[in-house]
Amino acid sequence: MILTWLISLLLFAAPAPAPQAEEDVDVAGIIFEHIGDEYEWHILTWGDKHVILHLPVIVHGSTGWHVFSSKHLEHGESYEGLVIDPEKGKIVEVDSGKRPFDISITKNVLSLMMSSLLLLVVVLLTARWYKKHDVLNEAPTGIAALMEPLVMMVHDIARENIGEEDYRRYSPYLCMAFLWILFNNFLGIMPFFPGGANLTGNIAITLVLALCTFFTVNLTGTKHYYKDIFWPDVPGFLKPIMPIIEVFSAFMKPVSLTVRLFANMLAGHIMILCMVCIIFIMAKYGAVLTGSMTVVSVLFGIFLDALECLVAFIQAYVFTTLSSIYIGLARAHGE
Repeated sequence: MILTWLISLLLFAAPAPAPQAEEDVDVAGIIFEHIGDEYEWHILTWGDKHVILHLPVIVHGSTGWHVFSSKHLEHGESYEGLVIDPEKGKIVEVDSGKRPFDISITKNVLSLMMSSLLLLVVVLLTARWYKKHDVLNEAPTGIAALMEPLVMMVHDIARENIGEEDYRRYSPYLCMAFLWILFNNFLGIMPFFPGGANLTGNIAITLVLALCTFFTVNLTGTKHYYKDIFWPDVPGFLKPIMPIIEVFSAFMKPVSLTVRLFANMLAGHIMILCMVCIIFIMAKYGAVLTGSMTVVSVLFGIFLDALECLVAFIQAYVFTTLSSIYIGLARAHGE
């Protein structure tokens, strides 16, 4: 953990110029630069050299399709009538200032592709071990030993919250949702490539995950589930009111799933970055104060890093548990 923090300290500190005595550190700029999405991926700085992965830009605007490297848009330069808006961080047309249809491979998109591919490899390697070994007489080893307790935990959550009759139908979805969130949470904490992207701290990503649960719940719900929504067993004067409340509740469930995961992961990234910035904020106050605050910053940073690892697991667990509860309520038969 200490090694991880020291590496993150070097990586986060390297791109930032040494603060002068009369200059203030732009803490907000540093934080939003690291938690935001970009058209390039800054991997590290070695001396005066910046190792940057320039990603493909794919947009469709008033002049048609444009496909080129994001290197052409460095330092606020325009290319083919397009430029990156410094305030929004998105590509806009120079003439009209409007955003084109943008399907570029950004930092978050590339991180999503790589994490999904890595997770697929891990799952296939686990399946391969079980295919080649007698699971009744051999204990799992390697990746299989790591994956088995996680899969069995989700399996038990599904059985407890959905019921014996239906839980096997939904276990694969819950298992993949848990593993994907957990995998990307830990990759987001890693300060070196291919980690460091703020994927689960992006509300668009968590919204898609929540919508997957929303459609799973509402497209597979039983007649009793919909009866309780539109014609519940309540006194007559409440029957016109309860459907409105129940429909509102159904739409608030994905909202709660979205915001909970997004807010917790984003807050963790911001707190760790703030701890790093303390070192540079104190740099202009002399060596003694800078040195003492550096020690404090590193110690608190290590603590927050460890706490974020715990939060990464808890958030994946909470999302999966709540999803299984929502599915279980939708599969109720009334008995």
